[in-house]
Amino acid sequence: MNKRIEEHGYKISDCLYELVNTKVLPGLAIKQQDFWTSVADVLNEFIPRNKALLVFRDSLQTQIDNWHLDAKNRPFSQQKYQQFLKNIGYLVAEQEDFQITTKDVDPEVALLAGPQLVVPLMNARFALNAANARWGSLYDALYGSDVIVDEPNDQNTSSGYNPVRGQKVQRFARNFLDETLPLSKGSHLDSCKYEIQDQQLVIELSNGDHVSLKDTTQFVGFNGSMQEPEAILCIHNGLHIEIQIDSNHVIGKSDAAGVKDLILESALSTIQDCEDSIAAVDALDKTAVYANWLGLMKGDLAETITKGGKKSTRTLNSDRSYTTREGKAMSLPGRSLQFIRNVGHLMTTDAILTTDNEEVPEGIVDALITTLIGLHDLTGSSKYVNSKCGSIYIVKPKMHGPEEVQFTNDLFSRVEECLGLAQNTIKMGIMDEERRTSANLKECIRAASARVAFINTGFLDRTGDEIHTSMLAGPMVPKELMKNESWITAYENRNVIIGLKAGLKGKAQIGKGMWATPDEMAAMLNTKIGHPKSGATCAWVPSPTAATLHVMHYHQVNVSDVQDRILLEAQSRDDNAQLSALLTIPLLKNLEQLSEQARQEELDNNVQGLLGYVVRWVNQGVGCSKVPDIHNVGRMEDRATLRISSQHICNWLHHGLLSAEQIKQTLQRMAVIVDQQNAQDNTYTNMAPNFDNSFAFQAALGLIFEGEHQPSGYTEPLLHKMRKALKLSIID
Repeated sequence: MNKRIEEHGYKISDCLYELVNTKVLPGLAIKQQDFWTSVADVLNEFIPRNKALLVFRDSLQTQIDNWHLDAKNRPFSQQKYQQFLKNIGYLVAEQEDFQITTKDVDPEVALLAGPQLVVPLMNARFALNAANARWGSLYDALYGSDVIVDEPNDQNTSSGYNPVRGQKVQRFARNFLDETLPLSKGSHLDSCKYEIQDQQLVIELSNGDHVSLKDTTQFVGFNGSMQEPEAILCIHNGLHIEIQIDSNHVIGKSDAAGVKDLILESALSTIQDCEDSIAAVDALDKTAVYANWLGLMKGDLAETITKGGKKSTRTLNSDRSYTTREGKAMSLPGRSLQFIRNVGHLMTTDAILTTDNEEVPEGIVDALITTLIGLHDLTGSSKYVNSKCGSIYIVKPKMHGPEEVQFTNDLFSRVEECLGLAQNTIKMGIMDEERRTSANLKECIRAASARVAFINTGFLDRTGDEIHTSMLAGPMVPKELMKNESWITAYENRNVIIGLKAGLKGKAQIGKGMWATPDEMAAMLNTKIGHPKSGATCAWVPSPTAATLHVMHYHQVNVSDVQDRILLEAQSRDDNAQLSALLTIPLLKNLEQLSEQARQEELDNNVQGLLGYVVRWVNQGVGCSKVPDIHNVGRMEDRATLRISSQHICNWLHHGLLSAEQIKQTLQRMAVIVDQQNAQDNTYTNMAPNFDNSFAFQAALGLIFEGEHQPSGYTEPLLHKMRKALKLSIID
């Protein structure tokens, strides 16, 4: 058990207290006593408000449940349904149009479009990899993924470099250069030399012609000599491309121009996650998360990596230096711009207790501690600069409606006051992932109109909330068919349109969700171009490799032009029709068409994914991982995907499509399969056959059989409970 230090009526865990006092506060112009006094003042002010918001959530859900129960014996009316939602305050009245006034936003957020990584902050190695993913090797991303396809007659070495595959990578990269940096004549495929003459990039072709770029302003700078450059820096759609040249390199030797790689500016921003992708259940866990954030903000985070029997230390990348075409020195950021995602309003933490030993809201503690840590970036005490505009970027998830956004806005204002920051130094990211936020998005943005710097659709959590909110309306369509429902299209489109009409263009990001299968990069290249085409300035990717591949979409699509077109078309759009589509409940139309076999297959799929995630979360403390699905395809899973699976089973159980005994038998059968899928993991603990003593299996049971009554269908309360129980059992 942690020791506690009493400060102003609160009991603070000694590990958090020590981190703040000995590692965070030194170097900042804030005294220890002043900070802890501020913590107590903020908690005293905002704990009652936080509790009241959660009570209001529950009240709305109870009224919606009762409405659906009363409506069972009468035809459904969308008009009456929406009027009911207005009457209870679920839908709020939209006010006049407005424009956000957010200032001091970095170009990566306000002006540029590109991939965004989301990474568990609890894992220092992942956090560093993501921060360093600002630049990525296109050659490595292509060579190591399924984008490049090997033919049966390709030379295939058992180990080492495959030159046939390498040549395919080189041709792909040259075609990419032709698309992004077209020549005044000819093709990069025929280039045999790159050099700088008279402040211009000159390319010699195999036929002896010397050509320039079609748009000569795309050439930005270089490294090495003008006659024998080692790197050539160009720009397209605001994104940098570095052509690396070394004719002695193993790859460069096989290239007529000595090109050994293309380095693409890839992940412009990264969300360091304290929420869905981690398993931080107690004060020690939270302190470890905060320590990693401190390392990022001070620039000294390091992690020792053992690979192939050799140890190395991973740190943050330095900035990249070049010589401009005019011969002057220039540099570009070596790291992505770092956001941090705090937790939502629901969960509490034992990092700080009241005098009555009651845990305090975790989101309030996150706001105080992560902002305090962010001061190291703003005061210049860090080794590197994160925000050149002097801002701290906090993404706030799982907010339900404008009142909750207003609460967060007020909380951030109070934290700024306590820490001596100018108002709106903290920039807010609003996750549009709950149904009530989606339906009231305009007013949610208005509630933070001076600090909002990011809105983002989250299909996974949004689907989980869709199911839970309308749990009693009837059985939902199978999970795979959910993407074909009208509410999904309305949800994705409205997010962009409302954001643009509120003036986010040039001031804030409009984002889209995650690509969930990190091994299927060819499919991602075919599919994810839809995100920039939708007008989104960023979209989530699961890895640095995915970021480097996805950034090619932002070279293909000029998102600014797309946004201009959407704004023009939005003038004639029927907003009421879109709201009606958004609020159309995705119910099964014909139960008879869903056979018993189809129901069982849906249950198998849901249960297998649920168990595969829960067993790692509870037993190993892994909050996000690549979990093999029922077909052994690795899928990125976090609490949002778990919320869908558990709520979907709850829904079908409630409406009689599944039986309790059927679900229990399926859980036991699938537990054996999940155990087999993890057989190569020496740290894994089997669930079968001792199900009663498996914390993970009992957590899965709870998520299904207690899931209907969990607040908003969230999985955190049960997961935290079982993870804590397991940790206590190990101590005992």
